[in-house]
Amino acid sequence: MKFDLLQLDEQSNARAGVLQTDHGKIETPIFMPVGTLGTVKGIHFSELDDPIKAQIILGNTYHLYLRPGMQIIEEAGGLHKFMNWNKPLLTDSGGYQVYSLSGQRKLTEQGATFRSHIDGSSHLFTPENVMDIQRTIGADFIMAFDECTPYPCEKGYAADSMHRTHRWLKRCIQQFNENEPKYGHQQWLLPIVQGSVYTDLRKQSAEFIANCDQPANAIGGLSVGEPADMMYEMTEAVCDILPKDKPRYLMGVGTPANLLESISRGIDMFDCVLPSRNARHGLLYTSNGIINIKNKKWERDFSPIDETIDVPTSNQHSKAYLRHLHKTNELLGMQIATLHNLSFYLRLVKTAREKIIDGSFATWKNQMVPKLEQKI
Repeated sequence: MKFDLLQLDEQSNARAGVLQTDHGKIETPIFMPVGTLGTVKGIHFSELDDPIKAQIILGNTYHLYLRPGMQIIEEAGGLHKFMNWNKPLLTDSGGYQVYSLSGQRKLTEQGATFRSHIDGSSHLFTPENVMDIQRTIGADFIMAFDECTPYPCEKGYAADSMHRTHRWLKRCIQQFNENEPKYGHQQWLLPIVQGSVYTDLRKQSAEFIANCDQPANAIGGLSVGEPADMMYEMTEAVCDILPKDKPRYLMGVGTPANLLESISRGIDMFDCVLPSRNARHGLLYTSNGIINIKNKKWERDFSPIDETIDVPTSNQHSKAYLRHLHKTNELLGMQIATLHNLSFYLRLVKTAREKIIDGSFATWKNQMVPKLEQKI
């Protein structure tokens, strides 16, 4: 993997770069659509190429491990071939899913024992076998196994959890280094900064992760219910410490405004289920704010979903038509809304990149954020 920083914004910590992988380049800052089970819900792969223009998508270790299982993925030649996706992939280690199963899992120094949400069967994730599972999945970027703490969380628990995550990371790195990729392309291991919302813990974790000298680094345990300002504070503190010549990935974030604010603090990569999940419930993100397409006010509005975006006429649909589809529970409504939201997110980070390069990012960001957050 090679990461080239092309431009630094003079009025913030925003960066524009290019990340090279064996499956192609990624222009940063970038948003990664979430494809938990090897599919971005409601979207065909041809649409991920155009109009969404996704450069990288995610799979999830926990879900893929349970279904279809590692034997089938390995027989297929890895997840890229199984899903016929020739661009970069990243896999989440499953730490967040284990965290979300708080009533069905037990954490020890060895790892996490949990019960499947599908059939209740018992399983064990350790730093070692999570590395092996992700080697079998074959993603370009694989995540270290960590514990994601809840919010709120007592400082003592946050500190214990952070240190356990660091100890697990050492085991991840050892297991990763002792095994080779299975499918002829390189893979890279990303450590994860933890520490809840305690600045001193976040800084301590960032220093530990930086010293591990991996090719890219991630920030986890945010966007779990804490106020946005607190998330930005933690992100800024961590980015001040993580190496500037390596990509920084803020996991599970967020709204369009969250993306721009985090880019301004030095983040390069994002993922989040919000654009696709909210689309299925009729919540649309636009350049002028957030639309609930189910509201009656759109019943006779025949204007495009986002009039500020120039899209081919064949891909344009009116607010009235999309409201009709959602009110009648037509699957096409969810598909069009998902297509719109993901396209909007990818356009947003692309524009952010262009503004960083031309030197106008900070001014543009300050104008955009209030509009992106308002409900219309």
